Amino acid sequence: MKASIITIGNSKGVRIPKVLLEESGIENDVEIKATKGAIKITPVKRSPNRAGEMALMSEAVLRRDWDKPEEDVAWANL
Repeated sequence: MKASIITIGNSKGVRIPKVLLEESGIENDVEIKATKGAIKITPVKRSPNRAGEMALMSEAVLRRDWDKPEEDVAWANL
């Protein structure tokens, strides 16, 4: 399928037909890489358990912030 490069604001772009997007499975964020004579667009791979990763990171931050002697003193006075 041929397409034309068009002006979009101060940039250039290509309209991707809906049929091609559906066929590719690309829905949201993409990564764009350029090589000599080609541009490759691929979907950004997201972790299947992003919420779990965020919970673990939150636990690590809480553990670091709460695991201090001054926190023990503050809780002892309650």
